[in-house]
Amino acid sequence: MATHGTAAGARERPGLGRVLQDTRYVFWREMLLPLRDPFSLVFSLLQPLVFLGLFGPLLGAAVGAPAFGGQSTLQWFLPGVVVMIALFGTSMTGSNLQYELMTGSYERILATPLSRSSLMIGRALKEWAPLVVQGLLIALVCIPFGFVFYPLHVLAGLVILGIFGIGLGALSYALALVSQNKEWIFWGVQQTLLFPLMILSGIMLPIEAGPGWMRTASLFNPLTYLVNAERELFAGSVGTHTLLGLVAASVTAAVGLAVGVKAISRNIR
Repeated sequence: MATHGTAAGARERPGLGRVLQDTRYVFWREMLLPLRDPFSLVFSLLQPLVFLGLFGPLLGAAVGAPAFGGQSTLQWFLPGVVVMIALFGTSMTGSNLQYELMTGSYERILATPLSRSSLMIGRALKEWAPLVVQGLLIALVCIPFGFVFYPLHVLAGLVILGIFGIGLGALSYALALVSQNKEWIFWGVQQTLLFPLMILSGIMLPIEAGPGWMRTASLFNPLTYLVNAERELFAGSVGTHTLLGLVAASVTAAVGLAVGVKAISRNIR
């Protein structure tokens, strides 16, 4: 009886090894869909390439070179596009969960002994894994057009994006649980928060060119520090921006996982 109680308690509070193992199972399950349909990954490259090809030249002409801190327009703009891909991908993770809630497959997953945190981490990593491929492909495509490629720095930037994506994916997961059977709430909140965060982070335009209140508001936006870190790393440097970006990504991951685990615990009562 004591052994049974101990085993039950272990299932309720799995250790790090168990969480990592369960995360691997969830990650592989989620990755099967894009692996079976690789054309979706190729097609997803079209939007960032359109942004780079059409918006990039207009950005340089409208703002002027000094706004990019001595970098070329492409060297400055490409990291922002990669962050934007990650932002859109991980923030929409909850929409897949909503579909599972409607079809009943989510309840079947909860019936398994998988740890609750692994359900979120595995899903978020699934969104991050294609990002690595997309980011590297886009960077390679841009080399003939003047982009200077620093492999180790770019990989480090993508790892930081992955940490941030875990937290954002978990928050999206929690939002889907709170708004289940009401999809309009999920998309309303997601869209309402997404675009102000993008604009106030300087992804599309240098935030330094904006009014004072926008520059002040950007200081409270964790995405600002992430974008600055990516630009520093993609430029082949490591410094204060990289450290602040790592801290912002780690805090986002910690908060997202805490909120997500709590949402799942409430959902299964």
